[in-house]
Amino acid sequence: MRRLALTGSTTVITGAASGMGAEIARLLAPRGVHLALLDHNAEALAALAAGLEGTVTTHVVDLRDDEAVTATAREVEGSHPRINALITCAGSSMLGTLDQLTMEEMRWLTDVNLWGTVSITKALLPALRTAPAAHITHLASVYALAAPAGRIPYALSKFAVRGFSEALRHELEGTSVTVGAVYPAGVRTGIILHGRYAAAIDPAVAARAAAAQARMYHTDPTDAAAQIVRATARRRPRTMVGREARLIDLLVRLGPSSYWRAMRRPLREAVDTTTPIDTTTPLG
Repeated sequence: MRRLALTGSTTVITGAASGMGAEIARLLAPRGVHLALLDHNAEALAALAAGLEGTVTTHVVDLRDDEAVTATAREVEGSHPRINALITCAGSSMLGTLDQLTMEEMRWLTDVNLWGTVSITKALLPALRTAPAAHITHLASVYALAAPAGRIPYALSKFAVRGFSEALRHELEGTSVTVGAVYPAGVRTGIILHGRYAAAIDPAVAARAAAAQARMYHTDPTDAAAQIVRATARRRPRTMVGREARLIDLLVRLGPSSYWRAMRRPLREAVDTTTPIDTTTPLG
């Protein structure tokens, strides 16, 4: 398969203002890659772009708004005639059990993580098709491989991103456009600490669960970004990022209906959004 030449062409990054999107942008800019950076946070997006060299355009858009996404795609195409890569990093998290979550909360996360990914991919696909070779990289998650308790909307949306990526890859087979999914685990981006939680959860309990999850993150964001860029350039269909991702992938393969037995104990604090915080002070 023809390797992708990113230098001199444009890579579009969603969720570019923070997290993995920002790390990827910082890695690509010094390499002569033209960048179109998309995010809903105008201030953070502008701050990131100000520190980058080369050809960089910023586009403020809510990926849940299909009409705005289509208009933004046309705007990107007008500024960048040679687009050959799309990396979708936009996403959020949501803590809570099914009993604690509302349908509105779950739909919100699905709109962000899944439908935003589908919308921008659909809108930019015609432009990507015009390149001699192009690649789409969707950031899924280790929770697109294994679904833990307490993360139903997140796992639901990321499993769907995985399915979308695989089905689209098969649809585009034989064309100049290839598709891959990346499965990060334990990347220290702060997504869990800045994500949402069900309104029914005590904020202190949610903070405790998020902190417990964050303590399990060991992969450096810069290292993860380098792996994602490499996977894009090599047009890989499936990439594990982080030791935990490889272990969970193996665990699910070995025990597709029993893997939770091995995951339950390490995740017990991270998925506990029901046990109240003990505020009593022992008598001295």
